[in-house]
Amino acid sequence: MAKGYWIARIDVHNMDGYKEYVAQNGEVFAKYGAKFLVRGGKHVPMEGSSRSRNVVLEFKDYETALACYNSPEYVRLVAMRSPHAESDLVIIEGYDGPQPGA
Repeated sequence: MAKGYWIARIDVHNMDGYKEYVAQNGEVFAKYGAKFLVRGGKHVPMEGSSRSRNVVLEFKDYETALACYNSPEYVRLVAMRSPHAESDLVIIEGYDGPQPGA
């Protein structure tokens, strides 16, 4: 079964307010079995637009990734985060098929 992912790009414009979102999101992510694959870190924008912060979360499947985002707990966190950051977020199903050269 293919995994599910959140791919988020974020510009934080009030770090003090954003820190409260970060402090509280771990409990929700743990409930849904999320694993950080990317959490900030160095990056180089090579094509198109970019934001200052990038995050990739992995879930056991696409349905769980959707359920986490739509949960009442995370909806509350989005409202908490929104005044302090601009975000782009995509929830995407992973790929389980053949790989190049395989």
